[in-house]
Amino acid sequence: MQDVSGILKEGFLVKRGHIVHNWKARWFVLLQDKLLYYKLDGGRKEPSPKGRIILDGCTITCPCLEYENRPLVIKLKTKTNTEYFLESCSREERDSWALDITGAIHAGHPVQVQQLHRMKNSFKLPSNISLNHIVDKMHDNSNGIKLTPNMEQGNTYKESFTGSALVDWLISSNFVASRYEAMTLASMLMEENFTKAVGARSTEAMRNGDLAEQFLDDSTALYTFAESYKRKLSSREELHPHILELSGTIVKQGYLVKQGHKRKNWKVRRFVLRADPAFLHYYDPTKEENKPVGGFSLRGCLVSALEDNGVPTGVKGNVQGNLFKIITKNDIHYYIQASSKAERAQWIEAIKRLT
Repeated sequence: MQDVSGILKEGFLVKRGHIVHNWKARWFVLLQDKLLYYKLDGGRKEPSPKGRIILDGCTITCPCLEYENRPLVIKLKTKTNTEYFLESCSREERDSWALDITGAIHAGHPVQVQQLHRMKNSFKLPSNISLNHIVDKMHDNSNGIKLTPNMEQGNTYKESFTGSALVDWLISSNFVASRYEAMTLASMLMEENFTKAVGARSTEAMRNGDLAEQFLDDSTALYTFAESYKRKLSSREELHPHILELSGTIVKQGYLVKQGHKRKNWKVRRFVLRADPAFLHYYDPTKEENKPVGGFSLRGCLVSALEDNGVPTGVKGNVQGNLFKIITKNDIHYYIQASSKAERAQWIEAIKRLT
C-alpha cells in the first residue's frame, strides 16, 4: 500500500457489489478526478484497480439512509446515473471521506468546500459523552423526553416527539449550548439509527436536506425512537454474557487486515478498541449484523511491531509491511496489518495504554 503521487486520500471502505448486492472490503484511492478501488490479495492490494468512479458530474449523498442497518454509508451517483454505495468504519471516517470526495468533485468551487469544512468543524460531542448515554437519558421516566401522541395529515404517531421538543431537551439537559449544536447532535442521533423521522415533514427533510438540514428544529416535524433501539431495550436475548465486554467507552476504531487462526488467510476486519473494561473486538464489515466475530480482554496482553524486512515467523501468505502482533495472556497470537507505519504506531500506542 505504497504512496502514489497525486493521492488525496486512501483507505479501506466496504463497497456494495453492482450485480450481486453483497458487500466487500476494498482499498480506495482518491485522486483529483477519480476514485479507484483495489481488491486485496492476502495482505497486499493488487497492482491494477478493480474499478474506478469518475468524479466529474458526480453527486454525493451523506448520510445515505437507504440501508437502515448501515448508517455509515456514502452514496455516489455518477454522471451516467451509476450508483455506488460505500461504507466507512465510523462516523468521523465517513464524514472525512465525504468531505474529501466532495472537495475533489467541487475542486473548481472553493466556496462549497469551505462551507463543508465549517459544518464539519462546527460541533464536536465531548469525549466523555456517548450517544448511547444521551439516548439512555432520553428514556429516563422522570427527566427524559416526553413521548406523546402527535397528529400529522390525519395520521397519529403514538410515542413521538417534535423536533423543537428534542432541541429544547438537549439544551435543558446541558448536552449542548445552542440550538444549532442541538440540531447537529439530533442529526447524529438519526444518522446512528437511535432515532428516526416519522410523518411527511421530517421524512421529506431527511431525504432531501443537505448535510446541515437533515433534522428540523420545528414543532410540526415528528420523530421517535428507532426500532433497533427499542428492541435493544426490551429483548432479553440482547443481554448475552458478553454484554459487559461491549459496554466500555470506544477509544479507537478502524479497518485493519487480520490473519485467520485456522486457514491463515487475510481478511479486512473493523476493529473496535474499548476501555473500562479494556477489550479489543473485531467485526466482519461485510455482514449486516453488528456483532463481533471475535475479541479478547487486553489485560496482560503484549503488543509489538513486526519487522518490515521479510515475512516474520507465524505470518503466512502474500503479506509484509506494517504488521504488528498481539499475544493474549492465554498465549493466543494475533497477527494484524495496518495500512501505514503511522497507523500501526497509533494502534500499538492505544492498545499499550490499556494493557
